[in-house]
Amino acid sequence: MPSLVPASAAPAPGGGPLARVALCLQYDGAAYCGWQRQPRDPSVQETLEGAIAQLDPQRPALAVAAGRTDSGVHAAGQVVHFDAAGPIPAQRWAAALNGRLPASIRVRAAAAVPPDWHACFSATYRRYRYTLHNARVPNLFLAPWSWHRYQVRLDEGLMRRALEGMLGEHDFAAFERAGSSRSHSRTTLQEVSVERCGDLITLELQASGFLYGMVRLVMGQLVALGEGRLALADFERRWRSRARSEVKEAAPPQGLCLLRVGYPHEIFPRAAWYDGQPRYSLECSDPPAAGAPQPQG
Repeated sequence: MPSLVPASAAPAPGGGPLARVALCLQYDGAAYCGWQRQPRDPSVQETLEGAIAQLDPQRPALAVAAGRTDSGVHAAGQVVHFDAAGPIPAQRWAAALNGRLPASIRVRAAAAVPPDWHACFSATYRRYRYTLHNARVPNLFLAPWSWHRYQVRLDEGLMRRALEGMLGEHDFAAFERAGSSRSHSRTTLQEVSVERCGDLITLELQASGFLYGMVRLVMGQLVALGEGRLALADFERRWRSRARSEVKEAAPPQGLCLLRVGYPHEIFPRAAWYDGQPRYSLECSDPPAAGAPQPQG
């Protein structure tokens, strides 16, 4: 296992070496246009870099993330790295940044990493969780973190079969939004799960990497499948034939959370990064009826 103590790096403006620091952070995506800095709207990257600059003003702050979450998408275990020139020890960065960040962003842990370690390129997987609230009556406390589907009881078994059929390396161009900078649309889906607990369904997808907008497009198709509006054969045909024009419905962002990012060797204490999003539960169940959804309006 390689040492996680940074070796000499490029010199800082003051003449000393830079130290690479890795952060594990959570954020409420509702307040931001996504991870990546944008010209007009607040982003997680811009907010974090502003806090870093307050503590390390000797050089411009540049935070690099493991994944660029979309507008409104949450993170329970996003991983970021940056290079620091100042004297703050790596493990002290978490407390120092939390004192300067808004309540919608929390740093769970900080660690020293080698200068060639990269939050994005060193990662071996990203894992997302999507939460569905499949009940007749909305719930104020679940609304910011789930997609309320009340028209019909979802068939989670059929949704699980569809996801399991996607395991392995494939071309998932059907689930890639326009505007992607990737040179190809192949990726490896490593693990999937679908679990129902009363009226709550959680779906998890783990992959070596995800295409732009992939998880929300997959979720939109799975909900159509679970509600009986889409046949399993058509779901499979669409993604296998890369029929992007037929994949029109994307799930809303608030149900999606970047659960964790994996690396060949664990960087942070497991309690800080492994499963940071609570699983919700409701004592009483209020499921919609099974069967085809009724026309609305």
